[in-house]
Amino acid sequence: MRPFLKWAGNKYRIVDRIRELLPPGNRLIEPFAGSAAVFLNTDYAENVVNDLNSDLIHLFITLKTQGQMFVDQCETLFTADNNTAEAYYRLRNEFNETADGFRKASLFLYLNRHGYNGLCRYNRDGGYNVPFGRYKVPYFPFAEMMAFYHQAQTAEFTAKDFETVMRAALPGDVIYCDPPYVPLSDTAKFTSYGPGTFGVQEQLRLAKVAEELSQAGIPVIISNQYNEFTRYAYSKAKLSVFEVQRFISCDGQNRKKAAEVLALYPGKR
Repeated sequence: MRPFLKWAGNKYRIVDRIRELLPPGNRLIEPFAGSAAVFLNTDYAENVVNDLNSDLIHLFITLKTQGQMFVDQCETLFTADNNTAEAYYRLRNEFNETADGFRKASLFLYLNRHGYNGLCRYNRDGGYNVPFGRYKVPYFPFAEMMAFYHQAQTAEFTAKDFETVMRAALPGDVIYCDPPYVPLSDTAKFTSYGPGTFGVQEQLRLAKVAEELSQAGIPVIISNQYNEFTRYAYSKAKLSVFEVQRFISCDGQNRKKAAEVLALYPGKR
């Protein structure tokens, strides 16, 4: 089941590998949901889908509660007249200024599908600032949105810090984490992280929480780049390493394979 959003780091292509490691449980918790590819392709009875991007979570909640009425409204934005730079920047400005939640959610989808390279980016003032993507005919994901709507009835959607969400886990829960990745380098150092990013302290805090929850009987899986830093950070986990194709580059000829790791903290048996 494909996500209806374009999203950097989308796990759709490796979801089978992730599912192989996910143990059975009552509830799946995703502290870094992104496009929610793992949630969409698992069948836990309950789900917690969390992401700090409140616009993303608001879109998910609107789709869950409004269903096809919302999908149909979104589709009205996917016209030839709206697939121009002038229209895109006008609608982007509206997204940044509107207080209408329903309209803002539909515009978020429009921007996601019409913006450059599937990016989601904001300026320091919180304004969405991804440039126009210049796609010939942006795809409208009707079927994918309806599939998400049906799956979403099992989910609670939140926009909280990852540790808050993870610490609320109960026995029988399973946690899958897809945090912002460390730099694509075999020699990534602590100085590789800039201010305001998901940096060293956040990465180590995530690993510590995963280890503590595992000791309490709650299994946790974390995805990340595989390099010197993640070998250190996940030293207490069982590591599964494999190569994946990176799709974030705008230059299709230079999209190379990179090592990926799934770190499993299995929980007490």
